[in-house]
Amino acid sequence: MLKVALNGTREMGSHPALPVTAEDLARTAAACVAVGAAAIHMHPRDGSGRESLDATVIDAAAGQVRAVVSVPVGVSTGAWIEPDPSRRVAAVARWNEPDMASVNLSEDGAKPVMEALLARGIGVEAGIWSVEDAYRLADTGLQNSLVRILVEIIDPAGDPEAEARAIDEALDQIGVTAPRLHHGEGDSTWPVLRQATRLGRDARIGLEDTLTLPDGSLAPSNEALVKAALAVSIGTGTAGSGHSALP
Repeated sequence: MLKVALNGTREMGSHPALPVTAEDLARTAAACVAVGAAAIHMHPRDGSGRESLDATVIDAAAGQVRAVVSVPVGVSTGAWIEPDPSRRVAAVARWNEPDMASVNLSEDGAKPVMEALLARGIGVEAGIWSVEDAYRLADTGLQNSLVRILVEIIDPAGDPEAEARAIDEALDQIGVTAPRLHHGEGDSTWPVLRQATRLGRDARIGLEDTLTLPDGSLAPSNEALVKAALAVSIGTGTAGSGHSALP
């Protein structure tokens, strides 16, 4: 399963094809699904272009995307969007449209945010950035209630592929059985994606993670990144290992 991460925290204008409005997100999501993306991740923005967790913003964007694609649509609950954990919980408790949302275990309030999502019937993707995060997940007691684990190599201190494997080993040790998706950001994007394919993990690509194709040239669009990732998967092995894209 290949997920596409459409925009992330990138500022407006950082790439000519970066989708910002709900209309942009829907149009880009449809183009990516048409070439093989099996899930959508996005960071909806308000009218001024700022990331938001407000239900009116989240539901409007997720609803528009879901109207044009038949794959699961997910959003972020990042603490940088709303630093106050109680306000973050209150915000997600009013959501209706997303199929799933990512929750970073390194952030304060991760467990109550996860619980609020589950109470709304919204799937949880646990963002694991380190071995320590794997054990934080175990401490929540919610590791068996997840859509999937996101093994995320955000700012690698050394070898990004080794870091991903170390997180996998920690998850194995604590008995986490949810499907796992591996992805990197920046320079780690393509090495982690290639390894994910070799390991039979789900993977992620998109302008959130990288602006460049495997040869280092500027990617013209999210759609081009999806095509490139699928070409890498075909050349490396068979991605997905039967994992379902459905929450």
